[in-house]
Amino acid sequence: MTRAEAFARAKTGGALIDLSSRAKWHLSGADRVRFLNGQVSNDIHKANGHESLHACVMTPKGKLCGDVWISAGADFLRIDAEPALRESLAARLERYIIADDVTLTDVTEDFCLIHCIVPPDAHPRVYETEDAFCMKAPRFGCGLEGIDLFLSREDFEETWTRLMGHFQPLDAELAEMLRIECGVPRWGAELDEHTLPSEAGLDQTAVDFHKGCYVGQEVVSRIKSVGHVNRELRRFISATPLSADMALYLPGTSVAPEEKPVGKLTSAAWSLSLEKWAALGYLKRGIDSPTLKAQAPDGTAALVEIRT
Repeated sequence: MTRAEAFARAKTGGALIDLSSRAKWHLSGADRVRFLNGQVSNDIHKANGHESLHACVMTPKGKLCGDVWISAGADFLRIDAEPALRESLAARLERYIIADDVTLTDVTEDFCLIHCIVPPDAHPRVYETEDAFCMKAPRFGCGLEGIDLFLSREDFEETWTRLMGHFQPLDAELAEMLRIECGVPRWGAELDEHTLPSEAGLDQTAVDFHKGCYVGQEVVSRIKSVGHVNRELRRFISATPLSADMALYLPGTSVAPEEKPVGKLTSAAWSLSLEKWAALGYLKRGIDSPTLKAQAPDGTAALVEIRT
């Protein structure tokens, strides 16, 4: 089976992705729900043992400290985030634990995380197991139903081998290709400490506008009232190779040192399904040209089209 065939099979018949490197924590204590609800953008009261919530952790100025997925255990809340956030996000959450009955425990090395993209007709018994916590989690969007399996490291190999009989494994390169195609932002690429959630579209998936107060809420609510931000995350395609360091200009622009770009690419990969280069990047609000010029610092240029 070629990589293109494997990728196509994964998108239609189900995929298997190892996310065990993600940082993972358990939040325990009688005040865990109230505390975390005041720290993240989604409503923790909706967290349960069957479905994970996507949420943002922010500064008081509404800038991201990270995005997380949260679900509920019997007597704890389960949190996971990008590996690069393991130290900084733990420190950010610990900073706000004052007189709360709350304990944050790093369990990154104790548990593995397998993500399955399952077709609509998949029977639960295909992926459910007694040795894992199983929850819905649409991590890749695009209408793809996702299931998370949290399990001990001792049970990983057996479970992974069994699931390979039902789902197509995706390595890191193919998983990144899928992420870019689906327009899912990632910390270290589209997301950093300067990003507002609404710029990356996280207000559509990770924000509850009807919940109580949380750190950063005032800024998030104000942006919703204004109705726009100055830039937004978009998807692009090109027949010419793209890279994450390319600046975006209006077509016909004679790029000079003083010429200001209208955007910037943040991630790029060759798409086996589109048979073109796919990319993510930020574009200034109000740009209505369907085609843009992308140029790297070394002068390499390409024409890109905006994917709707």
